[in-house]
Amino acid sequence: MALLQFTEKGIFCERANVYIDPWKPVDYAIITHAHADHSRWGNKFYLSHHLSKPIIQHRLGSDIHIESMEYGEHKTINGVDFSFYPAGHIIGSAQVRVAYKGEVWVASGDYKLEDDGFSTPFVPVRCNTFITECTFGLPVFKWQDQKEVFEEINSWWRKNKAEDKVTILTGYSLGKAQRLIQGVDPSLGRIFTHGAIEKTNEIIRDMGVELNETTYVRPEINKNEYKGALVIAPPSALGTSWQKKFQPFEVGIASGWMKMRGPRRRRSVDRGFVLSDHADWEGLNTAIKATECEKVIVTHGYTNIFSKWLNDQGIATQIEATEFEGEVLEETEKSDAA
Repeated sequence: MALLQFTEKGIFCERANVYIDPWKPVDYAIITHAHADHSRWGNKFYLSHHLSKPIIQHRLGSDIHIESMEYGEHKTINGVDFSFYPAGHIIGSAQVRVAYKGEVWVASGDYKLEDDGFSTPFVPVRCNTFITECTFGLPVFKWQDQKEVFEEINSWWRKNKAEDKVTILTGYSLGKAQRLIQGVDPSLGRIFTHGAIEKTNEIIRDMGVELNETTYVRPEINKNEYKGALVIAPPSALGTSWQKKFQPFEVGIASGWMKMRGPRRRRSVDRGFVLSDHADWEGLNTAIKATECEKVIVTHGYTNIFSKWLNDQGIATQIEATEFEGEVLEETEKSDAA
């Protein structure tokens, strides 16, 4: 029997009676990170990294039964050893190492290799079997250094400010938004945030994590205060009445999908910036090689193409269907229209 199995409820360790990122309610859920497609409501017990815990409680309710532990800390359940290692995806994101009688599996969750200066950087973990995402598992996906991307964003903001326009930039409320807040040049002007993002910022600041100064977009703010400023919002805010208060404005999206022309054209935005919290093609291959694994299980993304590539490199693979979403251009939960 395999140490981890893919079932209709999620990734299951039968020996410990524990699931990793289950997509249906279970008794015991180990959570890789706080995004909605990996941490779902209805489980009886949750275990996460301590930086994910308050965010999960905010999303799912303060009354859920949840415990947390640090990277490198171990928890043994019925003889099976579980531990967390940094995934570099977003704040608090973790790979789950599962070990039993000398056999080691690692469930990556979502991850990226580039150090974004905010999330704890990815750490490769040696294992026998590596369960990996491949959201951007095509050779066309090759990321620029984020320093270059933020230089492009700052230049665009600077241009808009000179034209008395508001700069609206979108990213996930958890992860991408904070990366944008930390990566742009705050000396250029004020940074305003959508309510869904500012609520997440408050939780992160309450944990003692430093973020650049932001101002919540409140109804009573005079429209003139937005002139020349940067507004960071979730993708779901685009095209809504909330957006109209910022006219005149230009809109940009920060996403790995901006590497392809189609998504940007369909969203009808002024600028697209290629910035992802997932590994690119090179990152996926580098991570897998670093694990020294004997087998790779490929989940959400370009599974068929990436699996075939790994097979051609002499690496045994297996494709498994999950309900994880990877990077989408809309958030999976309704954002506050604040």
